[in-house]
Amino acid sequence: MAADFPPVAKVRATDPPGPRGSPTQVSEPNASAFRRAILALAGGSSDDRIVRLAAELAKPAHGELVGVHVVEIGWSMPLDADVAARSEAAQQILDHAELEAEQLKSRLEPVLLQAREVGAALVDEATERGADLLVVGLPYRKRFGGDFAIGRTIPYVLKHAPCEVWVVREPIPAEPVPVAVAAGTGKEQR
Repeated sequence: MAADFPPVAKVRATDPPGPRGSPTQVSEPNASAFRRAILALAGGSSDDRIVRLAAELAKPAHGELVGVHVVEIGWSMPLDADVAARSEAAQQILDHAELEAEQLKSRLEPVLLQAREVGAALVDEATERGADLLVVGLPYRKRFGGDFAIGRTIPYVLKHAPCEVWVVREPIPAEPVPVAVAAGTGKEQR
C-alpha cells in the first residue's frame, strides 16, 4: 500500500516575497529522506501507521529503520531484572512491526529495551545510533473530563531528542450515532 505524499517545500524568511507578498517556496525533493530513523513502537493502533510512513519515506534514500519497544520497569524492581526478554507481548509488537515493514519491501531492525522512563530510553537510543529522525505515535485519547491527553513521553522526546521528531497522531474516532427506540414500537430509529 503506497502512500502518496505531497512534495515538501521550505520557506525561508530571508527570501524575497513572491506575488502578492507571499514568500517564495524553495522545493526540496529529498527533504523527507533520512539515513536512520528510530520508530517508537508501543503496541497501539498507531504502530502500523508509523511503520508504513517511515518505510515509504525510507525507500528513495535506502534509510535504515530501527523499531524500538520499551518495557517500562517500575521503581520497585531492579533495572536489570529480566522482564523485557520474557515478555511475549513485547516480542509480538516487534514481530508485527517487522512483518509490516517486510510487506512494504523494507527492513526494520527490532530492538527491545527496558527502562524506567520510555522517553529517556528513546532519546538515548536515537543518540547512540546517530539517528536523524525519531517517530512517535500518539493515540487519540481524552482524559476524564474531555481534555485531549498527550502523556509524558512525547513532551520529553520533543524537548530532549538530538534529531528531528515526528509525532504521528491517529485520527479522531467517529462519534457514535445515538440510537433511540420509539416508544411502544420496539423499533430503533436513527
